[in-house]
Amino acid sequence: MKREFLVVLAAGVMVSQVAFADDPGLELAKARNCLACHSVNTKIVGPAYKDVAAKYAGQKDAEDKLVAKVLKGGSGVWGAVPMPANAQVSPAEAHTLVKWVLSQK
Repeated sequence: MKREFLVVLAAGVMVSQVAFADDPGLELAKARNCLACHSVNTKIVGPAYKDVAAKYAGQKDAEDKLVAKVLKGGSGVWGAVPMPANAQVSPAEAHTLVKWVLSQK
């Protein structure tokens, strides 16, 4: 319980450090609670989005591969903690989120 609280607290701190421009991808990430486990610049529970963008840069199938992970979940790529499936995210929203993630530097 204490660890979960610290993770949520850390996520809140990281969210407050992100510049909130009118960005559909960022707004969707906030609305779908993606920022509870991820941030743009720092690993929380899952990898930082800039690290995801760097890992998949230049890969032609990156968007489709990551959309599948958003929708179905995944494990083993970034460590032992699995990413759960995101039933609250539609396929169209997953594409918007992934395009935004892949645009991070």
